[in-house]
Amino acid sequence: MGRTYFDKELETLHTDLIKMGGMIEEAIEKSITALQNGDTNLAQEVIENDKHVDDIEKVIESRCLHLLLRQQPVAKDLRAISTAIKMITDMERIGDQAADIADISKRFIASNSMTVSNHIPKMAEKASLMVSESINAFINSDLELARKTMQKDDEVDDLFDIVKKDIIDILKTECGRADEAIDTMMIAKYIERIGDHAVNICEWVEFYETGVHKSTQII
Repeated sequence: MGRTYFDKELETLHTDLIKMGGMIEEAIEKSITALQNGDTNLAQEVIENDKHVDDIEKVIESRCLHLLLRQQPVAKDLRAISTAIKMITDMERIGDQAADIADISKRFIASNSMTVSNHIPKMAEKASLMVSESINAFINSDLELARKTMQKDDEVDDLFDIVKKDIIDILKTECGRADEAIDTMMIAKYIERIGDHAVNICEWVEFYETGVHKSTQII
């Protein structure tokens, strides 16, 4: 199997990564929409579709391992495959966290609540954009975009701090809303983790382009 085959497989790998990225972006969007609109069916759809994210992760992982075992890739190709393997781990966890948000949102829907903080949708929007840009950075070999995307995590963290303040303010005056406050905190924490996973993906993009990961030269 020659270089032409390898390039074709690498192109398919990129296509699968784009598909997986679209799935997790959609999962984030639908989980927050379900929360805002009180849509139990949409929340359940996100939970059920998480299996498809897990399935495509296995497909990509299998393709990567096949290439590693059969092709004996050179350094740059080895970085591309290694990066993809690392990326799908973070992407799969993003899918899990979107499903977790959807699961919690079903409790909000049942109690007709979710009024502790109005900053959750904006936080989710920024985190979802980070996910999209991190994947685009890899597909387009865009190191500058990866580094800019990492900086946006500060915006997600700032909103997380605001949500925590909102929760504290509510509990000071309405301690009977403790369960709602805890659920809101959990949703905000999942979104904050999604931002962290997007940063991880960007760090692997940097490794793909430079061979350096977190200031350490690897390949």
